[in-house]
Amino acid sequence: MEINRMTHTVIGLAMEVHRHLGPGLLESAYCECLHYEIKNSGLKVEAQKAVPVIYKEIKLDHGYRIDLLVENKLVLELKTVECFTDVHFAQTLTYLKLGNYPIGLLLNFHTKILKDGGIKRFINTSENL
Repeated sequence: MEINRMTHTVIGLAMEVHRHLGPGLLESAYCECLHYEIKNSGLKVEAQKAVPVIYKEIKLDHGYRIDLLVENKLVLELKTVECFTDVHFAQTLTYLKLGNYPIGLLLNFHTKILKDGGIKRFINTSENL
C-alpha cells in the first residue's frame, strides 16, 4: 500500500477508536484497540516493537519500544497527555531515525476530537533512507 494512503487509513482507524472510547483512558487501552483495528484492516502491524540503540561499537537490544509499527514503515507513538511537547516530537523523530523508518504519527487520545490537535505527522529526512 502506498504510504500516504496507509497513513490516511491508520488515521481513520485511530479516529474510529477515539470516537468509540473517547478521551480519559490509559494509553495501553488505545494502543490495544488500535492494534486490533489495524490488524483487522489487513495491514501488518507489530505492537511494542523493540528498537535497538547502536552507539559506536555497542548495541543495546533493549533500547526503546515503538507502540505500533505498521507495514514496517509507519511508526505510531500514542500518548494520553494534555498537549504535545517538544520531547514527544523528539521521541517520535528518534524512533524514525533509529529504525530507519520513513514516516511516523504521534497520536494524542486525550483530546476531545482527535483531528483537532491530536495528530502530528513526521517524515524521516535522514540520509540513511
